[in-house]
Amino acid sequence: MFVFKTIISFLKDKEYRQLLITTFFIISGGSITYHFLEGWSWIDSIYFSFVTLTTVGFGDFAPQTDEGKLFTILYIILGVGMILSFINAIYEHYRKQRHKKVK
Repeated sequence: MFVFKTIISFLKDKEYRQLLITTFFIISGGSITYHFLEGWSWIDSIYFSFVTLTTVGFGDFAPQTDEGKLFTILYIILGVGMILSFINAIYEHYRKQRHKKVK
């Protein structure tokens, strides 16, 4: 129940909501681009977008076209900071909510 309340409070906060929307568009834009440039399935494209921007980089997928490689360079430069900010914001929000609950 605590996790559900944390998610709801996260979505009610305007700053967090804007960060969530921006993150959604970054992942969506990358996924759409990979789907059409590389010919990957939608699931593979979304997966690769998440793995790339979270800097996990399993190595099971890699762009094969020159356009895909160039896009990946730009995608990493523009997206990594945003995704890491999003992950940090989720952590900070969760930490604050947990701290409130303890008091």
